[in-house]
Amino acid sequence: MLFWILVAALTAALAVILLYPLLRGAKAADNIRAGETAVYRDQLRELDRDLDGGLITPEEADYARAEIGRRLIAVSADEPAETPKPARHHRFTEAFVLLLLPVLGLCLYLTTGRPDLPSQPLEARLENPGNDVAVLITKAERHLAEKPDDGKGWDVLAPIYFRTMRVNDAQVAYRNAIRLLGPSPVRLDGLAETLMAVSDGVVTEEARKVLEQSLTLEPDNPRARFYIALSMEQAGRPDEARQAFEALAKQSPADAPWLPLVNQHIAMNGGAPAGTNPAAPGANPAAPGANPAAPGNPTQQDVAAAETMNAGDRQQMISGMVESLDAKLSEDPNNFEGWMRLVRSYAVLNDKDRAAGALKRGLAAFPPPGEQGRQLLALARELGIATEGATQ
Repeated sequence: MLFWILVAALTAALAVILLYPLLRGAKAADNIRAGETAVYRDQLRELDRDLDGGLITPEEADYARAEIGRRLIAVSADEPAETPKPARHHRFTEAFVLLLLPVLGLCLYLTTGRPDLPSQPLEARLENPGNDVAVLITKAERHLAEKPDDGKGWDVLAPIYFRTMRVNDAQVAYRNAIRLLGPSPVRLDGLAETLMAVSDGVVTEEARKVLEQSLTLEPDNPRARFYIALSMEQAGRPDEARQAFEALAKQSPADAPWLPLVNQHIAMNGGAPAGTNPAAPGANPAAPGANPAAPGNPTQQDVAAAETMNAGDRQQMISGMVESLDAKLSEDPNNFEGWMRLVRSYAVLNDKDRAAGALKRGLAAFPPPGEQGRQLLALARELGIATEGATQ
């Protein structure tokens, strides 16, 4: 009942706001002529003051007084000839505002709204959050505010914060989980990724130390090894970065989903990407790392040719591969992995303008509200590519 009372009050207030200019307009029109007369009389008084002050000569005063008097007489002479007109009412508009507009609004609400839906205050939604991520996060935050030493709660909440781009909150949550539950490769890697997100994709010294600690717990951790190799690349040490990426490629299985990205970094740092053999036992031809024909992946011929090239020819070959990937994506933009490779390739080639252009085109195919669009934006921040205007 309270809901309908509020709706009626809001409708009445809106009707008053819309009708006020219509009712006021007719009354204001009736006062225009009276206003003109008052202006001319005020001009006559001002003329007398100017004459007394010696600002104008008597001849000029007589001429001005005659002109003002002529206009005043003209206005006054028209008044008796005009029959006062009744105030004009915009009856159709008033009827629309008072009757049709509320009826239309009510019909629209009954058609598209849910008047039978019970109210859902915050407490009720917290008790039964369903699939509402925001409510789930709020519920977890309330629980941790009451029990801040619940390490499992922080451990669950940290990756959720990170996926929703609340990186500062994610950093706090990961640190609390590590403090209460102890370090683990998953927690340490998550903290390192959060630190990189805060620093716009740069593997900072603190993030590197966290990754090294993760490797002490799990020496074959591919995620930590990848980011450590990336830190060498960002620090301008291409030889060390290439060796680290090559070691990671040799350790990885043929169908590892991260292998194409590792191969790309090997190529960008002047090395020959690790080839994959689709016929090898246990290889999965459909996996990203086992499909050399996928857009942006080097073919067996490319790998063989790169092995015999000097650094300059190899760099030229890499640029050609990137250009070929760009052309393929222009023809078929529905290739998310291809856009990820293209943006990263241009960034590694230090061509930030073309990287930003590729990002904008990729976001046109995979808009930011979707998961893939958010991954493109996260990659851009990791690589230091400006995202302003990319979503327009």
